[in-house]
Amino acid sequence: MTGTKRLPVLVTGGAGYIGSHAVLALLDAGWPVVVIDNLVTGFRWAVPGAAIFAEGDIADQALVARLIAEHRIGAIMHFAGSVVVPESVEDPLKYYSNNTVKSRSLIESAVKGGVRHFIFSSTAATYGIPDEVPVAEGARTEPINPYGWSKLMTERMLKDSAAAYDLNYCALRYFNVAGADPAGRSGQSTKGATHLIKIAVEAATGKRGHVDVYGTDYETADGTGVRDYIHVSDLAAAHLDALERLIAAPDESLVMNCGYGRGFSVLEVLDCVDRVTNHHVKRRMMPRRAGDPPALIADNGRILATLPWRPARDSLDLIVADALAWERRLAEKSANPGG
Repeated sequence: MTGTKRLPVLVTGGAGYIGSHAVLALLDAGWPVVVIDNLVTGFRWAVPGAAIFAEGDIADQALVARLIAEHRIGAIMHFAGSVVVPESVEDPLKYYSNNTVKSRSLIESAVKGGVRHFIFSSTAATYGIPDEVPVAEGARTEPINPYGWSKLMTERMLKDSAAAYDLNYCALRYFNVAGADPAGRSGQSTKGATHLIKIAVEAATGKRGHVDVYGTDYETADGTGVRDYIHVSDLAAAHLDALERLIAAPDESLVMNCGYGRGFSVLEVLDCVDRVTNHHVKRRMMPRRAGDPPALIADNGRILATLPWRPARDSLDLIVADALAWERRLAEKSANPGG
């Protein structure tokens, strides 16, 4: 980290999976942190004692205004929202409310409160089914589900707001986030997970009987879908570097992919879980799911050229090992709730 002044940072959704890792990274680097989370999907225990915590909704403008003023917030990292793609198809209005309408409210609170810098948790779902892989930031953005649209709309609001107000922003488009804090302080804890590595380590620890493999006839090396997996701690580090860049270049805004630039197939991931656990995870072959692209891999050239960020845990074995260690911790907590 450079000598950038450590402005107080408001982290929305800081009790959730990715948000809690960003909070840890900020605190580890000496940034003052305030967390707002309504705890609908987040966990109070995931917020370290060194962070100030406020339970509430980001659409509560009075609460957000008070937090900005009281703590002299200089930047916002926005993780709050709904993230389950199939649910967004079943209940699109929930996603447009939680991810778009409430983000608009938060952006307005930032502008009114004089917050200069805004980092947004966006997604590769903004690309839909890409024409080319790896996919670069200049690719066509045509989401195929309400989740992707809800995030793309927020990106547009940030772009227009940055043009009109004293605000700059960075939208980080995540690819497949996985793993857990290497020190075991946080990890993916929500029930009903839809992410492959989380599902696979649940199966490896006996929480599931098998893993469904959706589609075995794609035009990939082994016929299963290929994805770019990024360790959650590397992702959190990217947010800190993006924050420093926004502070150093207040007239600049950024949209950047967050991925490693290489992909692994579903079967390669499951083979990795078998290898790390020394236990075979049962696979059940299923038909393709509608809308799943054969491959989704980041062109990460822009983030590597723009930020000092370099991945530190870009090994599938490390990602799986950290996810597995966290899953075992959750099992211990469940078995000994008072321990």
